[in-house]
Amino acid sequence: MLGSIRRKVGAWLGGFEAGMGNRRLKGFQPTRAHLNTLIAAAGPDITARARHLVRNNGYAANAIESWAGNVVGAGIKPSSLIADPALKAEVQKLWLTWTDEADAEGLTDFYGLQRRAAREVFITGEVFFRFRPRRPEDGLAVPLQLQMLPSEMLPLTRNETLPGGNVVRQGIEFDRIGRRVAYHFLRRHPGDVTDPGMAGEVVRVPASEIIHVMDPVDAGQLRGVSRFAPAIVKMFLLDQYDDAELDRKKVAAMYALFVTTPSPGEPFDIAEDAGTGDRVMDVQPGQVVMLEPGEQIQTSAPADVGGSYEAFQYRTLLQIAAALGVPYAYLSNDMLKANYSNSRLALLEFRRRIDAWQHAVMVFQLCRAVWQRWMDIAVMSGALSIKGYEPNRAGFIACSWLPPKWDWVDPLKDAKAEIEQINAGLKSRTQALAERGFDAEQVDAEIAADREREQRLGLVFCATPSPLPGGDAPIQTGP
Repeated sequence: MLGSIRRKVGAWLGGFEAGMGNRRLKGFQPTRAHLNTLIAAAGPDITARARHLVRNNGYAANAIESWAGNVVGAGIKPSSLIADPALKAEVQKLWLTWTDEADAEGLTDFYGLQRRAAREVFITGEVFFRFRPRRPEDGLAVPLQLQMLPSEMLPLTRNETLPGGNVVRQGIEFDRIGRRVAYHFLRRHPGDVTDPGMAGEVVRVPASEIIHVMDPVDAGQLRGVSRFAPAIVKMFLLDQYDDAELDRKKVAAMYALFVTTPSPGEPFDIAEDAGTGDRVMDVQPGQVVMLEPGEQIQTSAPADVGGSYEAFQYRTLLQIAAALGVPYAYLSNDMLKANYSNSRLALLEFRRRIDAWQHAVMVFQLCRAVWQRWMDIAVMSGALSIKGYEPNRAGFIACSWLPPKWDWVDPLKDAKAEIEQINAGLKSRTQALAERGFDAEQVDAEIAADREREQRLGLVFCATPSPLPGGDAPIQTGP
């Protein structure tokens, strides 16, 4: 009633057409429920449908692989900001050793877990990691591993007020001032029938032991939403349409003949199919068939798809690509409509989104938390010996994260442009190397070692050789 009065007042005052209840918008009555309510009602179905599409739809599978490949690639890697070069090298070496042992399931390394996390957040909107401390006798470089938990393990329907005053909302326990204090996980996946034990059992895990990776889109949002949500309907219907067109083509490819006779009761020389009893004729290439008087042969002529099929597919896939936030070429692998200019524009826009997601979600929520816990455990276990670690912890855990480098559309043009930026002072070498996923100090050390080795062996790999110590002429091996 109140909404009707408000719309009438809005129509009388005018102003925003989007808020009026006129003929065009009369049927447009969106829900005013909060996103948490919508996720509780539709979240499980959206997740199930998104997983179904990834398993069965080629476009969905290609989109998720493109997303994970661009977000993570070979891994978002840390570069410690410890000032002491020797200590930094020790920390980086220990981290590299531990990454192979990071997965509690032993299926991949830490960077593989990043890729799996990117996939899960794209499909379901969220993923969880649990810190699993290990014993020293387990033989790990640092006694710590990560256990990946899918979103279905945290029930959306668990909402209750606990005796101590804490509140559980969608499986997450909050204290009286709204801090996350625990997660109430199922002991086994609700859809995994291969593990009959522990069905329905719930375990309370402190929030300090859980990393909840999600990309929040609304204020106050508790759980994630699949990136497939705005694209599921179109992807599913387009898949059905494609299947129907394939069946149409299949029928058209079966060159069928129909014989009509004025006297259907009189037999003629057509055999019966042994399986169905239908009267059929086996037609051979070049065969001449004698028909009875009055009989006629008619060929089947199923309707063709027409010339609008490709245009319709293209426009629908454009809408799906926009909904997923993935370039059309990355969704469809169709490069026919691509040229250098539009490919570069699409890539630049896509990479801006990827950069924002990498730093706001993957680095901030997952990588930072793992690095800080790893440093603490490494020091406490004795794997690292750092004097004054506790009072100066903030300085020792400081770290920058280097995402994978972007491949250039035109490497020569882009490299020349970047060199000019560095020479003009618009960009530092450190920044340029970081954008390629490399640590500047490590690269400089490798270059210095290479130069020293080249001079020692009398090798030159440049157009203008530099003199060797002692004035000896270098060996010219470059162009």
